[in-house]
Amino acid sequence: MTSGFHDVRFPLRLSLSTSGGPVRRTDIVNLSNGRESRNSRWRDARRSYDAGSGLRSVADLYEVLEFFEARSGELYGFRFRDPIDWSSSRPGIPVTPGDQRLGTGDGVTVTFPLVKTYGDAAGGSVRRIAKPADGSVVVALDGVPVPGAAFDCDTATGTVTFAAGHVPAPGSSITAGFEFDVPVRFATGRIEVNLSAFNAGRIPTIPLTEIAP
Repeated sequence: MTSGFHDVRFPLRLSLSTSGGPVRRTDIVNLSNGRESRNSRWRDARRSYDAGSGLRSVADLYEVLEFFEARSGELYGFRFRDPIDWSSSRPGIPVTPGDQRLGTGDGVTVTFPLVKTYGDAAGGSVRRIAKPADGSVVVALDGVPVPGAAFDCDTATGTVTFAAGHVPAPGSSITAGFEFDVPVRFATGRIEVNLSAFNAGRIPTIPLTEIAP
């Protein structure tokens, strides 16, 4: 049985000071000829973070403890804002409706999932974006911005749906720009606090791990 998800965000001012990022699992076997055989265990990267690294005061610590209790520890997932990778564009560059390609119109399909593509000339990876920030999604067809009344974006699933009369024409390029959060949960059922140690600069580790949307 899959546990639920609370559509609330980890305190933003604390998440922007946390450490963490993408994790990939690769099986590596050393062969007798000196070469390696490598196989990716996961299709996609999975993000992990240490929420404790963003704490600067006892008030911060209490805020995280309160949030932890409200999520019943590891039981419920929640939104987390990655301090570096939180929009369809590169850091420091404004979001535009042409940032990410979602697909090509066929005159019939009206729903398109949000994605973000990472890559260079040698390879790439397409990441599904399931938790866009409310009100942040902008869309374009063949480079022309689409008015907000012509589409809707479900912030619980990251799916763009075009309204009747605005179905993308065959061959049209659908692109979008957006801000987004990472769906995560606490990766521990316990937060151990020692106030004397905290005041001395020893910050508790509070791991978070990305979950499937």
